[in-house]
Amino acid sequence: MKLLKKLGKFLLLTTLTSTSMNISAAQTRQPNVILIYADDISAREFPIYQSSVWSGLRGNTVADPDKRAKTPVIDRLAKDGVYFDTAWATTVCSPSRAMMMTGRYANIHKWWTNGDIGYLVEDGKRKRNVRLYETSPFQIGHLAKQAGYRSIWAGKTQMKGGKHDHSVYGFDEGVFTPGLNYPNPGPYSDFNVIKKGQRLYNQNTGEPIKKSYVQQGWYWKPNVQLMNHSSAPAKMQWWPNTEAAKKSYGVHTYGPDVELDFIFDFIERQQRNKQPFFVYHTTHLGHDAFDFLNPASKDKWPATPKVVWDGSGYTRITPRITKTSSGFDTHNTLTDSGIDHHIEYLDYQVWLYLKKLKTLGISDNTIIIITADNGTSGYGKHQHVQQRGTHVPFIIYAPGQVLTKQGQQKTLVSIADVMPTLADIFATKIPADYTIHGQSVWPYLTTDTVKHRDYLYSYKGPRQLIRGHYVMKDGNDDWWDVSQTPADLTSFKKITNWQQVSAAHRQERKMLESVLPTFNNYDEAHDYVLK
Repeated sequence: MKLLKKLGKFLLLTTLTSTSMNISAAQTRQPNVILIYADDISAREFPIYQSSVWSGLRGNTVADPDKRAKTPVIDRLAKDGVYFDTAWATTVCSPSRAMMMTGRYANIHKWWTNGDIGYLVEDGKRKRNVRLYETSPFQIGHLAKQAGYRSIWAGKTQMKGGKHDHSVYGFDEGVFTPGLNYPNPGPYSDFNVIKKGQRLYNQNTGEPIKKSYVQQGWYWKPNVQLMNHSSAPAKMQWWPNTEAAKKSYGVHTYGPDVELDFIFDFIERQQRNKQPFFVYHTTHLGHDAFDFLNPASKDKWPATPKVVWDGSGYTRITPRITKTSSGFDTHNTLTDSGIDHHIEYLDYQVWLYLKKLKTLGISDNTIIIITADNGTSGYGKHQHVQQRGTHVPFIIYAPGQVLTKQGQQKTLVSIADVMPTLADIFATKIPADYTIHGQSVWPYLTTDTVKHRDYLYSYKGPRQLIRGHYVMKDGNDDWWDVSQTPADLTSFKKITNWQQVSAAHRQERKMLESVLPTFNNYDEAHDYVLK
């Protein structure tokens, strides 16, 4: 009851603020924002970062040009907009998504790493893992609402726990792949890895699986759940939700396509209503998955539909997939497996976004942000060595906005910076008594400022990672010289003798060591104590 009263009071204040902001929103031309949050993609995978190596089979590091993703559209957005050469998230998805949505570090939100989330403590008793809306009741969805925006959240949520629908996070609509009852299968797809006793099974075939994890399908024949869609009187409903959709749904249905279809429907409705919009697109592209079309695959990344770039635009090959006695025949309409194809499909979807915005006449009033939640599986994900797990791409494309910067930016930026940056773009304010750790990058992009941040901070459970412009401490408490970026973006020189580096290196180390205790409360404040 204490928690419900606390949340209710905070959300009431948010609603009252939103009402006043809605009035001012109608009087100004607020820029729309599309935030694309890719899954498990290191900066090195995007060609714009010019790494000498990238990920091949199962995430192995290679320099094979045939496994190099081609991203002509994202490359152009990065060059015409800005891209940051050193952007940090955390080492794995849950805490990164918490950082993105709250602008806070784990010392407040308590999502320390996957499988290590603080407990809600009430009346001195540990109840359960704390939910993100409990430690941080004001997030990017609430920020958009406060500013008079309509918002949609599409893709992966990672917000486990609770019987609520996800409107508690402030978003007006949602397209969740898979649905909110994850990992339990939905009513339409049998592309699921299920557990019986101590063994895993492919629900589609009934065959046992030696190595995987319980999961709903989110790529082919996906599990999809809608929140507050215009066609639904109920808050939550499974998709396909119409007879026509049920008739067309099948093994050829690709989850990332479903997400984008609903996003475009949402954008079109907001444009008709002359309402500014915020899209939070947490795509699965980049994440591994069990390959239901090819269960014997030795790679992590199931095939995507084929797309072909002709120098000016993409052509998508319509997937044709049929069931055979031995499995599935894709009739050469899909790619091979591999993260390079996931990244190329992401590039195709960014191209579709640009086409849609141009058709609607809102290209010059829509800002696109592209980033990712952690390093690539098999290379960076879960890794706390150097910055392999934390180093992600970060691109802002803002046509129609007056920016003082363009192209590569040799400064530091954090995923925590997204929330305050959105506040500046939305022309609204985060409550003064609501602590965040992020710093808006908008002043850097719109003034002659030459530096955005003094340091980047991240975490993996009790391990702390921090870096500045000269030195970095990783999760093993090793220190590295980061004053020069190596060709592979990770092979920094380890510092073993501090007398052999510059005074600037030593001075920055001292500064970083003074910062760390600020966020280091893992042992004494691991849980969220309700007062």
